[in-house]
Amino acid sequence: MKSRNYSTIYRIMHWSIAICMTLMLITIFLRMTWMNKNNVALIMQEYLSTTDQSLSQDQLILLAKKIRKPMWDWHIYIGYALVGLYSIRLALPFFGQMKFSNPFSKGLAFKEKIHYWTYLVFYACVAISLITGLIIVLGPENRKESMEDIHVLSIYYLLTFIVIHLASIFFSEFTNQQGLISRIISGSKKKN
Repeated sequence: MKSRNYSTIYRIMHWSIAICMTLMLITIFLRMTWMNKNNVALIMQEYLSTTDQSLSQDQLILLAKKIRKPMWDWHIYIGYALVGLYSIRLALPFFGQMKFSNPFSKGLAFKEKIHYWTYLVFYACVAISLITGLIIVLGPENRKESMEDIHVLSIYYLLTFIVIHLASIFFSEFTNQQGLISRIISGSKKKN
């Protein structure tokens, strides 16, 4: 693979998308762990058992959902930002920036084809996640449950992609692409 420098627009898009996806993962992680409605309801139940007050399980779950709603609202806001960034990313090649690499191009090494296919699959999965997320938030009520089932699967491709992406970066950095990390941060190869 050829060594290349990354333009300012490329780096801004890369890091903006990376930050949004990281924040999305944080909200998902919190929702699945500490801020899980059942965990929050249990904490409230344990506290109420030390007082003269009590709530039904349904009331506790409803209250738990209200407590974590502001955190989940951030998931939605970040999702909107990601829709905007993704749309810009898809439009940039029409302006000569951040062109998509074609895995069918002749003369590509096997490693390059895998690299290009990985990104195409990633972008397709992101599109599915964003579309299902928008339908969940803005779409008809009768579509929400089926879209949530698909949307929840996003965590699996995203975590898989992050692991593959980071492993590839470090492998490349320490083998044939020295300075890759410097270039994605500063735009050019670090001078020795």
